[in-house]
This record gives sequence, structure tokens and C-alpha cells, in this order.
Amino acid sequence: MSPSGRPRPLSLMFLLGMGMASERINCPSRCSCQYLEVNCTGQQLQEFPVAIPLDTRQLILAANNVSYLPAVELSFLADLVYLDCRKNLLGDDLDFSFIGVAKLVYLDLSFNNLTQVTFSTFSHLLSLVVLKISDNPNLVAIEKDAFANNTWLRHLDVSRTGLKFLDTSTVRDLPNLRFLGLSDNLWHCNCSFLDFITWMTESNVLFPVADNITCYTPEDLRALKMPAVEAHLHFNCLTRLYKQDYIFLCLIGFCIFFAGTVAAWLAGVCAVIYAVHTSKGEEEEEEDDTVT
Repeated sequence: MSPSGRPRPLSLMFLLGMGMASERINCPSRCSCQYLEVNCTGQQLQEFPVAIPLDTRQLILAANNVSYLPAVELSFLADLVYLDCRKNLLGDDLDFSFIGVAKLVYLDLSFNNLTQVTFSTFSHLLSLVVLKISDNPNLVAIEKDAFANNTWLRHLDVSRTGLKFLDTSTVRDLPNLRFLGLSDNLWHCNCSFLDFITWMTESNVLFPVADNITCYTPEDLRALKMPAVEAHLHFNCLTRLYKQDYIFLCLIGFCIFFAGTVAAWLAGVCAVIYAVHTSKGEEEEEEDDTVT
């Protein structure tokens, strides 16, 4: 200390050095750390890194070989708001993985091996605004209520996956959705998909690369853009009758005819019985009159 009571420059350098050393000690191996950020991009990590500072707000694990996100270790990062896991080997065991990171706002799981999204996958991310699950070629199913709890979701990207169908309510019931990536998927444009296509044309959501949102099946609609296919499906699904429809109508007609025939026969039988009963009653009255 100087006579004035102020710390000397040497002491300041010592304290600064101790702070930097402490920061390096708390940083996971093969990762770089800055204030509230841990970056482990492209380090060929096989597992989720250990010794991540508990006050981390931004964690980047992009371009590694991580195949599992441990829920317990993630739950220690209660202040995490940004998680980038793109280009890893994450599969379909993500249910309840994010149970302890409720403050998460940004999540990137693109370029992984996801196969399905269930209600349990993201249900605890109540603050989620951006979700990227594009470029998962094995992603073939998203449950109807998969995003029911993610009401703040504004940006959702499911482009370049194996999806063939997406229930309309899955995205229609997201009040803050403004961006929805759907391009280069294997959409099956049948009558069940008509409601979704109609919602696309009527909503205020932005669909990037709209020219690449096309039908993959059936064959006669392949490569046809979504807005253009709506009129075709309206004609085929709402006005055109198929073979099974004719069979159904024939069965209904036969049932109506059979029911009418049976009803007429029963009415006739009842009428005859009533007539016979009435005539017998009249004959008995005439006999009584004759006797008297």
C-alpha cells in the first residue's frame, strides 16, 4: 500500500492476474470462456463438458460429437438463456433434458439425429422464443401438443427434415409465432393436410424460402407449391366422390329402402289387424241386437 492508502500498481496487476487465473480454472477443458459465456465449438467433444461455471448464460456446443444432454448437469445452469447444440449427434432421448433450464430463450438443435418431438421434449421451456430443429433428416413425427407450453415461441424452423405431416393445431395455437421454416420436407399433400395448407394461406406467419415448400407425395402433386395445391385439394377432397363414397351412399340408400319397406309392411299388418278386430266387434254387436 502507498502512504495515501491506495493500492500500488503491482498489487492491481496481481489481483487482475488472480482473477484471470480463476476464470481459466473455472472454464471447461478445451473450451474458451468469457463473461457469462462458454464456447466449446468444434472441439470433438464426446460428452457434455464438466465444470461449466454456474452463472453461465450462453453455452455453445456446436460442431462436436455429443450424443446426450444430461438433465442434472444442465439443471445446474439455472440462468442459461442461450444454448447452441447444432451439428452434434443428439438423438431421441431429449425428453425431460431441459427440465432445469426454464429461462432458456434460444435453443438450436439443428443438424442432429432427432427422430421425434413429444410434449415432454420442450414442455418445461416456458420462455422459449427461438427453436431450431431443422436439418434432422430422421425427424418424422412432431406430436400434436409438442409446443403447447411454448406460448412465447416466435421463431420455429423444421426445414429439411423427414416430416410428412404437421397437425394444424401444433402451430396455429402459438399466439406469438411469426417465423416458420417448412422448406424441403417430404410433405404428403392428401386431404388430411388440406387444413394445414389453408392455415398457411390465411395466417400472418412468415414462411422463408416459400418456393421450396412443396408436395413430395402423391406423385401427381410432386413439386407443386403449397398455395397452388390448395385449390386442387379443395376440388378433390370437398367435391369429388371416390369409390368408397359411392359404396357408402349405396349402403345408406339400401338401408333407407329396407327400413321403409319394413315400416310399410308393419303398417299394413297393423292396419289389417285393426280392420279384422273392428269387423269382429261390429259382428258381435249385430248378433246381440238380433238376440234381443
